[in-house]
Amino acid sequence: MTEAAEEKGADVAVARRRPWVRSVLRRLVVFAVTVLVASFLVFLLVALLPGDVARATLGLGASDDQVEALRSQWGLDRPLLLRYAEWLGGFLTGDLGQSYVTGESVSSQVAPRLAVTAWLVGLSTPLALIVALVTGVIAAVGRRRWWGAVISGVSHLGLAIPAFFAATLLVLVFAVALGWLPATGYEPLFAGRGVDLAGWASHLVLPVAAIVIVQGSLLARYVRSSFIDVLTEDYYRTARAVGWTRWRAVFRHGLRNAATSLATVVGLQLASLLVGVILVEQVFALPGLGSLLIRAVSGKDLLVVQGVVMVLVVAVLLINLIVDLAYLAIDPRLRRQGETA
Repeated sequence: MTEAAEEKGADVAVARRRPWVRSVLRRLVVFAVTVLVASFLVFLLVALLPGDVARATLGLGASDDQVEALRSQWGLDRPLLLRYAEWLGGFLTGDLGQSYVTGESVSSQVAPRLAVTAWLVGLSTPLALIVALVTGVIAAVGRRRWWGAVISGVSHLGLAIPAFFAATLLVLVFAVALGWLPATGYEPLFAGRGVDLAGWASHLVLPVAAIVIVQGSLLARYVRSSFIDVLTEDYYRTARAVGWTRWRAVFRHGLRNAATSLATVVGLQLASLLVGVILVEQVFALPGLGSLLIRAVSGKDLLVVQGVVMVLVVAVLLINLIVDLAYLAIDPRLRRQGETA
């Protein structure tokens, strides 16, 4: 092969990779712009809340001079856009400001609680996907048999149970009645004395199970529908005709369809998942972002509320970006669209 032909082949390979790069870069730009817009909206909504945080902190007996001095100390007398720019710059560097109520760093309050919430979401999401795949496939294959109907009915029951109610039932059964697991509290995985795997896991089993029951039941319905569609396709019948077993044909042709459906649904369900996590944290008294947010709202600690809400918004957008990139990798039609864009 000549040098010119090799260079031409390299150029063709690069050109084929460029649509992927353009698609990824386009999504990264959309993510960055969305975060910027969301940050301004969160800041604006908190800033426009009725009441004066300085007067509320000092009390009704404070003089106007005292209130103005405190507003000047906190920078509340400066223009809104200037305050937003300073807060955004701090947020991008990990500094969420100082609490109006306690004077503590907001970041120091958010960081340890973010770890608890991240563990809940990070453990419950893949487990819910596994439960959904297993139960959804079995319900699809056995849709005309009694065991398929039973699994489908159980998934419907899981859909009807709110996360906080499932958490309460788990506490009553496994913590109160049987005494197998703790009902409340949390033990960090990496404590000062080392790794406490048993204590950490024992406090997360019931909260994760409560979330998995609800989310797994929801996702199982989409998996069942996707695999039923596969069972009616000609390529499935062809695979069966050439001697493939039912399970081999189902998994070989159904996993990609199920993956695309699950990626879409997981992205759409992130907001409800975080709401469920916040409620579950309250039932089990877990020191996560949900308990911090509720405490900050009740105590009118607006800067903490602003910081927690923004962290949750970025988390939702980031997971949506990951889901979008996963969908791009799974579905070849999107890659072909990128090639023609």
